[in-house]
Amino acid sequence: MTFDIAKARSRFPALNQEQVFLDNAGGSQVLDTVIQSIADYLSRSNVQLGATYKTSQISTAAFENGYAAAAKFINAQPKEICLGPSTTQLLHNLSTALRFQPGDEIIVSKLNHEANSAPWVRIAERLGLAVKWWSATDPQNPVCDPADLTPLLSEKTRLVACPHTSNLLGSIVDVKEIAQVVHQFPRALLCVDGVALAPHRAVDVKDLGVDFYVFSWYKVYGPHLSQLYASGRVHDEIDTLGHFFKATDTLDLKLNLAGANYELTQSVPRVVEYFGPDAAATWETIARHEEKLQGILLAFLNSDERITVYGERSASRAVRVPVVSFTVRGMSSQQVVAEVEQRSKIGFRHGHMYSLRLVREVMGLTDGEDGVVRVSMVHYNTEEEMEGVVEVLREVLKMI
Repeated sequence: MTFDIAKARSRFPALNQEQVFLDNAGGSQVLDTVIQSIADYLSRSNVQLGATYKTSQISTAAFENGYAAAAKFINAQPKEICLGPSTTQLLHNLSTALRFQPGDEIIVSKLNHEANSAPWVRIAERLGLAVKWWSATDPQNPVCDPADLTPLLSEKTRLVACPHTSNLLGSIVDVKEIAQVVHQFPRALLCVDGVALAPHRAVDVKDLGVDFYVFSWYKVYGPHLSQLYASGRVHDEIDTLGHFFKATDTLDLKLNLAGANYELTQSVPRVVEYFGPDAAATWETIARHEEKLQGILLAFLNSDERITVYGERSASRAVRVPVVSFTVRGMSSQQVVAEVEQRSKIGFRHGHMYSLRLVREVMGLTDGEDGVVRVSMVHYNTEEEMEGVVEVLREVLKMI
């Protein structure tokens, strides 16, 4: 399948302006059909769900279709997912509802976005549980190495939390192998943050063997909504946060306080439709195109000794997604971004990207607020845009 960049870009109304969007890891642009679906719902079907009158029946069916599509997207059942405003909120809900015992231990990766760290640190402090930090040895290319995890695991391990891809590094973690290592211990559960991977690769939670998986639809070309998966086999280990009279036969009923946003949930099928009847081929085509995009940028960054690239230096789609972070010797990350913005319509950012533990404690960048420069691409970006980024960076580096 040949990737049609013009066709892809035509589906995103926000691209019809001068701004070059390269902060996509913070939030992608939204599909035209998603925008229209939300407008149509609010115009004609915005009523409370579950009533017997016609409009409520229509709205209820649309909401349920949204859940069905969202579950299918990751090869799960509708009863195994919960939709909510953010991955941070969903994981805090999960951490509150998951059953722990005295003496339980939680292992948290330092490569995590804070969304998959803070809830577990908080609940451990509240219940008096032990937290073990799963770190990495290479400050320039930190990885979630199972060899570093194994010594931390024991019969006391209750949960391990790690990313599928670091939102700062872009390096892909072998989650399937980690799941096999974790599940050697009967009570140990694996919680994976897939936010940075989901815009770039298909996700199959059953094949991965994870217990919990989260990602954000607003980074996968959809509405500002996030999704949590919990394997049906562990539902009995999750208490309900709902009212005492509510049913508890789905993850949503257990963890969602009042229900997911109606107009956003019912728009999710429009995102799934975008990938077409042969989604596997679409994802492969996207990955090949994104490999070219990151290849243009990485070739330039790797060629300049003043630049330090963090994460995999290779542009191979087998090892990374197009989220590229770097620092420049002799310039702050904030200054690099400011100079690029002064010279162009290109938009990316600097900082720790909510991965402050990674930046300070693993990568050794003491000024966490300045952090790194992060350029995050998706499939609607073009090779010409990336060549433009290289040209502007080349001009900026002349200042040193």
